Amino acid sequence: QVQLVESGGGLVQAGGSLRLSCAASGSMFSVNAMGWYRQAPGKQRELVARISNGGSTNYADSVKGRFTISSDNARNTVYLQMNSMKPEDTAVYYCNTAGSYSDYESGPLLPFASWGQGTQVTVSS
Repeated sequence: QVQLVESGGGLVQAGGSLRLSCAASGSMFSVNAMGWYRQAPGKQRELVARISNGGSTNYADSVKGRFTISSDNARNTVYLQMNSMKPEDTAVYYCNTAGSYSDYESGPLLPFASWGQGTQVTVSS
């Protein structure tokens, strides 16, 4: 199916910036949307930002004006630029994508949704 590989997490001081990347790979697939979720210790996983293959975006209120999601559709890659970071942004960040794929040429389109392995982002105060 479709695999996601994330990169770019790490440790940053409050007010600093990080950029996350996530690349989707596989065969005979197309992506409808890609996004980033995060999960802090003891909390539920939450949406951070999402972008459709048409370029429509939506953000969690807590990151609006600070984070920017973008994508390279030709490379099936999504980015999350995080600026003015706060300690409350500390979490494991997960890439997510959904779309359709085929098992073989001219085969039926089947839906898929995939998650990355997660990357730790820590913001120190």
